[in-house]
Amino acid sequence: MLCDVCKCNDATVFLTQIIEGKMQKVNLCDACSKDKGVQDPTGFALADLLLGIGAAEEIEKGSSAQRCPVCGFTQADFKKTGRLGCSTCYATFTEALTALLKAMHKGTAHVGKVPQRAHRAGELSDKMRNLSESLQKAVAEENYETAASLRDQIKQLEGELAG
Repeated sequence: MLCDVCKCNDATVFLTQIIEGKMQKVNLCDACSKDKGVQDPTGFALADLLLGIGAAEEIEKGSSAQRCPVCGFTQADFKKTGRLGCSTCYATFTEALTALLKAMHKGTAHVGKVPQRAHRAGELSDKMRNLSESLQKAVAEENYETAASLRDQIKQLEGELAG
């Protein structure tokens, strides 16, 4: 299989990315992979490699002179290395990182698989929390009939959680 960049040498590095359900494969020879920084973790341009030049431009859209107040890292530094300088960089570059994550992962919140039993327990815990808040509100408003009903619902849910 030939390198997708130079189209002369045999490919030895194979990269695969999936964007919007479509798989893209990039096959690189040793020379092209070194040119692109794939084998050098410190020079690995993550945004460029995963999403192309458009992603790197998206990162730089904000204020290009913006610097992390702790380590002095810039968005250009992130583009070059694919890494952030310190934990404060995440807060400093939130806007650009959010746009990048949305493009890469179709969102910014992790949505993973949860075992069925744990999912049910989570739902019951959320419901219990909501009922407890409603109970406190009803007691504060001196609505004791509603409070008694909510108390009974909470006891029933506690029984379900225990079982």
